[in-house]
Amino acid sequence: MNTPETKTISVGTIHIGGNHPLVLIAGPCVIENREMILQTAKTIRSITERHRISFIFKSSYKKANRTSGNSFTTIGDEKALQILAEVKREFHVPVLTDIHSPAEAQIAAEVVDVLQIPAFLCRQTELLEAAGKTGKVVNIKKGQFVAPDDMHLAAAKIAATGNDKILLTERGTMFGYHNLVVDMRSLPIMRKSGYPVVLDATHSVQLPGGEKHQSGGQPEFIFPIARAGVAAGCDALFIETHPNPAQALSDSASQLNLELLEELVKQVKAIDDLVKKLQG
Repeated sequence: MNTPETKTISVGTIHIGGNHPLVLIAGPCVIENREMILQTAKTIRSITERHRISFIFKSSYKKANRTSGNSFTTIGDEKALQILAEVKREFHVPVLTDIHSPAEAQIAAEVVDVLQIPAFLCRQTELLEAAGKTGKVVNIKKGQFVAPDDMHLAAAKIAATGNDKILLTERGTMFGYHNLVVDMRSLPIMRKSGYPVVLDATHSVQLPGGEKHQSGGQPEFIFPIARAGVAAGCDALFIETHPNPAQALSDSASQLNLELLEELVKQVKAIDDLVKKLQG
């Protein structure tokens, strides 16, 4: 299997891209409370240590792009960021969170290692520039309305700030109303930009706005999408996981039950090992 070569992006001691092993980016969609976040981080840390896969913890300190104005957004910006800082200290893992405005970039950058640009905001020039200027790694999620070969333009906005620590994430493309489809061609296409690519296997199973006041989802497809993405050569796998998805305050219909994460890690690790072997 031949995939375009990319540069290696380092997040602390973790290396993403080049021919480095698959990296897992995982955690609950949003910071709900300290106890759940710390327990989930501990569980993921244990799983990844057992299977020798590098791990970046993710959770949004707030959600500013919910379907309904009545949906949960945050327990409080400062409180949520403090919890992310505790995860970083306690488990010695890098952390990732979303930002939604230029003003948030520097605030979040004081705590986290990776700033994530939500898919709906991937063309917002001022936001991309602000993220780039922090010097942090920036993960740009491909908009549901953006062709993969256009994502180099979003990356160029960040690179123009002097920061080329960029990741590009596939998370599905609109396929009619309330439906997404993942085109696996997008992974090697985006990789031609020279930046490592990530597959978000949980947002890819969303049914946007599919339950009137919130998004639906088809979590039964997380495993096959994740396996396919790793086989297609993604550099990192993004998984939102929750100990009780039905009770999650955000994306309850599309998060992976934490009980299933270890089996998924086992499967994608085996596929990645084979892909790397075939690539030589």
